[in-house]
Amino acid sequence: MKISVVVPAYNEAASMPLLIEEFDKFIKKNKNYEIIIVDDGSDDGTSDIVRKHKRRYMKYIRHKRNMGKTQAIISGAKAARGGAIVIFDADMQYDPNDIPKLVALLESGYDVATGWKQGKYDKRFVSNVYNCWARKLFGLQVHDMNAVKAVRKEVLNEILMRKDWHRYVVPLAKEAGFKIGETKVSIRPRRFGAPKYQQKSRILIGFFDLLAVKFQLSFMKKPLLYFGTIGLFSVITGIAIGVLSIILRIFGLGFRPLLYLVILLIISGILFFSLALIGESIRAILDHLEKREA
Repeated sequence: MKISVVVPAYNEAASMPLLIEEFDKFIKKNKNYEIIIVDDGSDDGTSDIVRKHKRRYMKYIRHKRNMGKTQAIISGAKAARGGAIVIFDADMQYDPNDIPKLVALLESGYDVATGWKQGKYDKRFVSNVYNCWARKLFGLQVHDMNAVKAVRKEVLNEILMRKDWHRYVVPLAKEAGFKIGETKVSIRPRRFGAPKYQQKSRILIGFFDLLAVKFQLSFMKKPLLYFGTIGLFSVITGIAIGVLSIILRIFGLGFRPLLYLVILLIISGILFFSLALIGESIRAILDHLEKREA
């Protein structure tokens, strides 16, 4: 099986010459590989460096503007000739010599092989919290979703990849029925520049994306079950409290806030039912479109 290593790069001019040197050594020992560098609209001269150090084993793709890492991976996968895709960062924090360990997992029957970072690195605490929540939300058995990983090409063709959803290849693949494996990989301190995902805004975006993926993989599969259950519980609770308030009123213990609570619960229940029916309509349309594509 030929292996395509896709390397998304954004403003990595400083690290690119050394990275290509590492790939030179790697290719000498591993012939059945191609390297695809995707310059995601860099403005620091990354494209000039890559062209200057172009190799026979290397493909080069350039986006006219910065489109994000997910789109860079998609562009690289489209150009790949290999049956397996390795997603490898350009910041030199990962060791190319760990790639065969990931590929070996694919050859043993797994569809996705993800690395488990070993060593010290920035944002470790945030990464641990993020991965802990991901394991709980998606029922994953892996320690790390966002290290270097290898996937069979059909995995990327089948799963939905929205902007910034490259971080969720593992849960999306699991939901699609693919087999997930994990192996330890070394991580090195970043030598040039600053991490691009260190900003607080990126943490917030990652959290909301995590919820969005969970919503797509659970609530949108059976919206009437989830939202209908909440709506039914809200209506029944509202009716029960309404009966209680009437009984209290008969005995001269009227309490007006209970009336407001009854109104709130019943209206909320109706809204949840409405949301469930709308969700079922959307789900039916999506199922119809998926059937046509199949």
